[in-house]
Amino acid sequence: MTVNEKKELVSAVINSNTACPELKEASKKYLEAVGTENENGAARALIAELNEDVNTIDDTIAFFKSDFAKSIFGDETENKLSAALKAKENGDTVCICDGCRAGYEILKVKDEFLK
Repeated sequence: MTVNEKKELVSAVINSNTACPELKEASKKYLEAVGTENENGAARALIAELNEDVNTIDDTIAFFKSDFAKSIFGDETENKLSAALKAKENGDTVCICDGCRAGYEILKVKDEFLK
């Protein structure tokens, strides 16, 4: 995997609408560290944050069934729940939000980041 490919994956996390601030910060720090002696440490921190933040489809479904989700998304909660259920039906194992999807792409090739 090239440096540019790694940067593209990490940039997708930063540009997502749903990644949490901590994940976006870890992503930015990784990009700043690329090519320096701090790259490996920043990659480890990014992977650790991704492991905390990337949700499974089952966690996403449970979330959208919660009162907390309803307090955030209101009338859209049912649509989001339906989309998550359909994704699971189609074999998806990861949350359907753009932040989790982008993060999952990094986790799939994390060994490339930890070289």
